[in-house]
Amino acid sequence: MLIQNRNIQFTRLVKTEGRLREFNFRKVNGLHEELFSVDVSDDRGNRIMFKMIKEGSEWVLQTEHPVPDWVRNTSSKFNELIEEELKIS
Repeated sequence: MLIQNRNIQFTRLVKTEGRLREFNFRKVNGLHEELFSVDVSDDRGNRIMFKMIKEGSEWVLQTEHPVPDWVRNTSSKFNELIEEELKIS
């Protein structure tokens, strides 16, 4: 039986600390866990990369490196964005 995993990628503008930032989401296929990689640029143009992993019914931030507070404080919004995208994909 062939199971097809669709590639899911989307970009959303999210207002954080009074500024619109472009967050890029990409679903990582082939793993036993549900996972999205996310990246965004900081004020200097450096890429900040982190993951959103599904724990129970919520998508939670997971990172190996520290992320700015404006990313961490917006993680509940990322949960909403991912759920909305999965409904329409």
